[in-house]
Amino acid sequence: MALKQLSDEQIHTWTRTQKDRWWFENVYRGDLPQLTIRSAVTGFLLGGVLSATALYIGGKTGISIGVGLTSVILAFALFRGLASIGIAKDFTILENNCTQSIATAAGYMITPLVSSMGAYMLVTGRIVPWWQLIVWNVVISILGVLVAFPLKRRFINEDQLPFPEGRACGVVLDTLYTGQGDSGMFKAKLLGVTGVFTGLYQFITSDGWMTLVQFKLLRMDQWAGLKAPWYLFERLDTYYYDLAAKYALWTPKILGTDVRQLGLRLTLDAAMLGVGGLMGIRVATSCVLGAFINFAVLAPIMIERGDIKAYTNPAGKLVQISRGEIVNQWSLWWGVTMMVVGSLVSLMAKPELFTNAFKSLRKRPSTAPAAVAADDPLAHIELPLWMSFVGVPIFSVLGAWVTHEFFGVPWLLAFVSLPLIFVLTVICTNSMALTSWTPTGSLSKITQFTMGAIDRTNPASNLIPAGMTAEIASNAANLLSDIKPGYMLGAKPRQQAIGHVIGIFAGAIASTPLFFLLFLPPDSAGVRSVKTIVSDQFAMPGALQWKGVADLIAKGVSNLPPSAIISMFVAALAAVTFEVLRIKTKGRFPISAVSVGLGVVLPPESCFAMWVGALIFWWQARKKFEPGSRSHEIWVEGCEPICAGLISGAALVGIGNAIVNVLM
Repeated sequence: MALKQLSDEQIHTWTRTQKDRWWFENVYRGDLPQLTIRSAVTGFLLGGVLSATALYIGGKTGISIGVGLTSVILAFALFRGLASIGIAKDFTILENNCTQSIATAAGYMITPLVSSMGAYMLVTGRIVPWWQLIVWNVVISILGVLVAFPLKRRFINEDQLPFPEGRACGVVLDTLYTGQGDSGMFKAKLLGVTGVFTGLYQFITSDGWMTLVQFKLLRMDQWAGLKAPWYLFERLDTYYYDLAAKYALWTPKILGTDVRQLGLRLTLDAAMLGVGGLMGIRVATSCVLGAFINFAVLAPIMIERGDIKAYTNPAGKLVQISRGEIVNQWSLWWGVTMMVVGSLVSLMAKPELFTNAFKSLRKRPSTAPAAVAADDPLAHIELPLWMSFVGVPIFSVLGAWVTHEFFGVPWLLAFVSLPLIFVLTVICTNSMALTSWTPTGSLSKITQFTMGAIDRTNPASNLIPAGMTAEIASNAANLLSDIKPGYMLGAKPRQQAIGHVIGIFAGAIASTPLFFLLFLPPDSAGVRSVKTIVSDQFAMPGALQWKGVADLIAKGVSNLPPSAIISMFVAALAAVTFEVLRIKTKGRFPISAVSVGLGVVLPPESCFAMWVGALIFWWQARKKFEPGSRSHEIWVEGCEPICAGLISGAALVGIGNAIVNVLM
């Protein structure tokens, strides 16, 4: 069914009251169930699971994966299946939309954990208590909701801005529930089958699961005499190195450094294949390029020069050169420079994001009669504006208080950062509305450098306020993107706001304990350490980027090796060049500066796996399968479900493996 919408002329000439009345009379479905107990519970549970997978991928890649369409397909398939066997009624289209809003809100809650909060712990060496993480995250996220709803009336009701990602969800929902349910079930099957086979593969590559099955359940250590559990090596080159050690075979080196120390391994990581399929060939190729330049070219040279070296830590233990040490001692600086400069140039090249954002807040004259605006036809279903006008000041003070109380940020700096919330939110919302891109990464650096200029001695003074403003702006912008499909389908805005708050609690409750299990596991004595946050399994590139900026603010560049300073200048110049070429060629230039920098801090094996995943789907898309054919359904329309299956199957089993290891 074609979704009803206003014409361009109506958008530009009608008042908001006229548009609201038209929407209420032609689109609104007040009699259709939306925020029901089952949609709330389903959204809460789905949101918890999907936020867990998002945290797993965020720790590995620093990339926030969208869970909106995945939750739509899963909820549709679940209740369509239950309805077919007579257990439950099918979901209504608005119940599914509400579930999607809750699940998506939960997915956003992991962002601070793998960025500003992770960086704060790395810089200070302090593990933030779990309850403080939950309270801080919930408070600033609810503030994002309160900031968003006054903007909703402007950006969605009046300006009718596209919000491409949200619109895509609305179109998919309409398609599923008005005639193409079979297509939806096929996508759900793709996701499910891919997830099951990926989970099985991840299961047999997991030391914890194999220990549980072989030693605890089958007791193979007793009757088969096994001293260690058997499992498939995810790093495929391990088999060669085992043979090389046994038979004195050739070990590859670059300028005398073992390639394993450089992180150049061959790994079949199913989750990274899925991430690559979602990110696309341009971004994945840029990541591989950054990894190759850093680990195969620059790192061996710097090791030979002595700028990267083994050392003895304060505990008297020799710390050998490894991928992590290469990043920490040298590569981080040019990688962070590439990402920050690239993102800022990309942002500054779009002045319309700033000009349009603030122009849109000014009241525009209308050719319609003034008398039409005499009443508000949506007053009974919109979130009342007084809740924002009262709630924003209250939660702003509450946010400043928890920032001061939990992290020691001076009251003055906590309050100084608050006006930036509104500015960043307007810019991010306008960007999300036009491009489905929120420039919170680059905008947060503005806050970080501003706060750092005021107080260089306290890392929390730049990390926490910047994390707070970035999360509020991102949460508000993404909330409006979630509200867009509800607006297209006739949902109640007030219930969508409540659903988003439910999702906030779902994400915080699910992701925070999991953060401790994955990144802060206790040692044999039960002691946790921030040293485990960054590991071979979880590179934490987002947190490292924030940490790099905080270190530059606190220490400057005087303590860095001269070669690192030179690399930063070269990286900045290259980032500007890449972004200018991309702008001049209207996006056809194949290299992304931000993605090159990301490849520097990611493990090379992950970059290669992502590139392989992107290459597979790019190559299949080039074949131009006939629309409607099975190949087109699988490789073009089914790209996202397959990638979601790869990610969720690997992530959920990987998370389970971490939990099993902790418990055993």
